[in-house]
Amino acid sequence: MDCNIQIDMHKHSSTTTHEREKANRGMVLSRMPSRIAQIKLISRHTEVYEPCDDSFALVDALLADRTNLLEHRPTICMEVGCGSGYVITSLAIMLGQEVEGLHYFATDINPHAVRVTRETLEAHGVHAEVICDNLASGLERRLEGMIDVMVVNPPYVPTPEDEVGIDGIAAAWAGGENGRSVIDRILPVADKLLSHRGWLYMVTLTANNPGEICSNMRKKGYASRIVVQRSTEEESLHVIKFWRDADVQVQAREPIITDRRPPMSIMETLLSQLPQLPFWGSSRTRDGS
Repeated sequence: MDCNIQIDMHKHSSTTTHEREKANRGMVLSRMPSRIAQIKLISRHTEVYEPCDDSFALVDALLADRTNLLEHRPTICMEVGCGSGYVITSLAIMLGQEVEGLHYFATDINPHAVRVTRETLEAHGVHAEVICDNLASGLERRLEGMIDVMVVNPPYVPTPEDEVGIDGIAAAWAGGENGRSVIDRILPVADKLLSHRGWLYMVTLTANNPGEICSNMRKKGYASRIVVQRSTEEESLHVIKFWRDADVQVQAREPIITDRRPPMSIMETLLSQLPQLPFWGSSRTRDGS
């Protein structure tokens, strides 16, 4: 898949993009109730990644799939790598009181992020159990096969391997070779935690080779589709939804038979399902209006 956009080696936006986003967030239309977290209520810390393009794309994907999420009626939702708490708070708000008995978990290896997420949740009047943990690995035994919805905005920026998992805010974007080091560790954990009807929403970058990620997940019995595709000044982002599919699981167990025709690549198939989406439209703000 071609990408003519230069990828910055830092996950955060340029000053120009950041200032434009701040202006957009201020354009709140009071006549419409907010369905997502309000930027002005997001807690902050110098060592915690603030909501940015990738965070907004993930929340937009959840909003786009909100009707399906309500019909899905999850019982446990989890965010791995919660950062500021913007995504898990938005998910709790958009599902609101319409799904009874719904519980939320959020994890982050950064203790500052754990505190910030708790403050963000409290400021919005919603609740989640927030845990300081590495990739939710400490919850595998407790919640194995129980998570109905998992959301992940992983460290995906290609960096030297020795930057992965370092102390400080850089750990929020340092993804190692091809940006895949953390992603490839998260997916087996997600596979273990997801219920038989579990859905995974994950942000990926073009450099991560999302087609290969989908192919690897297909071997484990997961179907996938792109919910949101967005190009910024610095990145080409995809928010991919994965779910267990009975037909795919059967195919994963069957011997591989080579088709005489060259198959369409998985990414071409995924992209064919989705019209190109522009960057932030003038009719949307970050407060859900």
